[in-house]
Amino acid sequence: MQSLSRLLLIRSFLRLFLLQASWNFERMQNLGVLYVLEPVLRALYRDDALQEAYHRHMGYFNTHPFMASPILGATIALEQRRAAGQVGTFGVDDFKSMTMAPYAAIGDALFWGGVRPLAVCVSLFFAVKGSLLAPVVFLLGFNLPHLWMRLMGFMRGYLLGVSVVEIIQRHRLPDLAVRIKEGMVVVLGGLIAYLTVATCRGAGFSAGWGAAALPLICLFVLFARKGASALLLLGLSLAFLVTFFQVVIW
Repeated sequence: MQSLSRLLLIRSFLRLFLLQASWNFERMQNLGVLYVLEPVLRALYRDDALQEAYHRHMGYFNTHPFMASPILGATIALEQRRAAGQVGTFGVDDFKSMTMAPYAAIGDALFWGGVRPLAVCVSLFFAVKGSLLAPVVFLLGFNLPHLWMRLMGFMRGYLLGVSVVEIIQRHRLPDLAVRIKEGMVVVLGGLIAYLTVATCRGAGFSAGWGAAALPLICLFVLFARKGASALLLLGLSLAFLVTFFQVVIW
């Protein structure tokens, strides 16, 4: 089996950061995928075989950009084995089609719904204190996890091939996304408590007035468990805030 140099793999990995540089409505990220794989395909194939490999990766592809790393790392391993004449259980197209949708859902929940809001909530603690570290905390809190996923996902995908799916399942990333969201709620609750106490003290009132928010919290829990819309919860919040500031502050 033809070996691939580390420099070649590094080139493909760096190209992953430009996966979304070109989109199209019909096949979504397929041009970005071909751009990532092009150095490897050019090293593995020649002439008609190279054109066939290019055509093979021009099909539909759409997944979360951070979760594309294990998919494309494993794709490189599959192409390497294909070029050596080793036929596995899964073809390249089958593997990409099988993993892109589940990994898109995992990435959306983990990074957009979990890591990013948590990084914002943590950075807000620094922002309300007027610290210039707030943007730094946000950038580090959001970028370090996804950079780790990009790098480790690509390496594991290339080394393990299709078995990388077992690694993703073993880490139970959907459950991790839920835990991060729960942590975000705790952090946000602490921030709200701090702001309530600071506002009451700044206005010359006892911080105990913040306990007036307890009925609102109970209503939130009740309506959220019954599937209330975000618009209704927003309306309740605004009504409470207007009443609170009119009665207590003004």
